[in-house]
Amino acid sequence: MTVMSTQSDIALNCSNIHRYLGEGEGRVHVLKGVSFEARRGQVYAIVGPSGCGKSTLLYLLGLLDRQDEGDIWINENRMSQSSDAERTAARGTHIGFVFQFHFLMQEFSALENVMMPMRKLGRLTPLQMEARARELLGEVGLAEKAHRLGTQLSGGEQQRVAVARALANQPSIILADEPTGNLDVKNSTMVFDLLTRLAKDNGQAVVLVTHNPEIANRCDMVRPMRDGLFV
Repeated sequence: MTVMSTQSDIALNCSNIHRYLGEGEGRVHVLKGVSFEARRGQVYAIVGPSGCGKSTLLYLLGLLDRQDEGDIWINENRMSQSSDAERTAARGTHIGFVFQFHFLMQEFSALENVMMPMRKLGRLTPLQMEARARELLGEVGLAEKAHRLGTQLSGGEQQRVAVARALANQPSIILADEPTGNLDVKNSTMVFDLLTRLAKDNGQAVVLVTHNPEIANRCDMVRPMRDGLFV
């Protein structure tokens, strides 16, 4: 893996990203040379109309998809030509995801859901994992509901568990795709406040895609997209 020399506070950056979707006459140029960087302790909002490429970019930055052209660096490691195994390892170590739909394992408790990324990474003992999960659930105000199943939690509570799960491995980058899209105003504010406070406390870079102008305006930087480019 090639290492790029950049400033140490840049957790994530990409350069001249192009992405095409579809084949033949239906082939669409979704991203048209996008460059972006995210620094630790900062919250970035990517905004724009549906279909402009916001979520496509987020999935590329999260190493869930591969770009057709351009480069992506995660903590100064160039990921563009990395193997699937290297990308999986980088996701587990450096990136936390929060999606519009919380994707909790409903048959498991809140505590077990938060422990899952830690089990996969395999750095902590079972007791350490449980202690960390309980600490995070306390941070999101759910300490007393640690043993409730996903089905026994409200929508707002489930999304707060998803935030705790995203932070479980202390990633340097949090990527959030419409993290408050399914929540009412009160829970939207609570989830955003939690995400940004915990990330700033831990010096993490937060990049979120949102259609909510109130959420976007509270971020440190807003990057509008249109037709596959930042404008």
